[in-house]
Amino acid sequence: MNIRRKPFDKDNLKIKKGYNVLEVGPGSNPTKRADVLLEKFIDNNQHRRGDLKIFPHQRLVEGDAEEMPFKDKEFDYSICCHVLEHAEDPAIFLNELMRVSKGGYIETPSLIGEFLAPKKSHKWLLLEINQKLVLYEKSKVWEEQSFNYGDFFLNHMPYNSLLYRLLDMTQDNFMVVRYLWKDNIEYLVNPEGEYRDYFSNVWTPNIVSKLYPKISISRQVALFLQGLGYFAKKKFIDKLTKRYKAMSIEDYRQLKKHD
Repeated sequence: MNIRRKPFDKDNLKIKKGYNVLEVGPGSNPTKRADVLLEKFIDNNQHRRGDLKIFPHQRLVEGDAEEMPFKDKEFDYSICCHVLEHAEDPAIFLNELMRVSKGGYIETPSLIGEFLAPKKSHKWLLLEINQKLVLYEKSKVWEEQSFNYGDFFLNHMPYNSLLYRLLDMTQDNFMVVRYLWKDNIEYLVNPEGEYRDYFSNVWTPNIVSKLYPKISISRQVALFLQGLGYFAKKKFIDKLTKRYKAMSIEDYRQLKKHD
């Protein structure tokens, strides 16, 4: 696994064919590549945008990510997208991920993403800094916001602006944090000192340069073309496989009754 390569999204992961894959908190958008889904809220949509979905080939396990009902290193790879920010104790959550899997992919809203589209159910703010996941309890560093541009940045722009979609896919720490790991997750929870400045102070040019280092024009063009190619390929594949869709939990239960 090349952990230096950042995926465009969770469907762009390079996972070996024979790997046993866990997805934690799949919600309404499970990853097809996952073999096992761990979901805490089977019939409750409080922490997700829609009803729970599942593919026919997957096994659904009800359980808490902070106390996973799996053996040590049971999985070769784990996928965890937009779940960590909800955790009661992210240290326990991340340690459990490391216990049950050998590596994986974590995706969360970034600080900018949370600022533009805040969610009351999100307890934690995140950035990737110096190859570490840095988490701060939102209530300790932010005052409650009275404005919310989530409908524009989450529901309008990704579907109406290809340039915006490609920017979001190729720019780390923009709207989301994408973190690949193998063997160990490096993380900090509520650290004091310079890290706190990223979350509670005005961003200085030094902070901006660390979060968003300059890249050459040729590299920007390469990223743009790679992202455009992946986007076109994904749309094409989605059309070809439109019949193979995730099913509702009710349909899944009926299917398992007849197995």
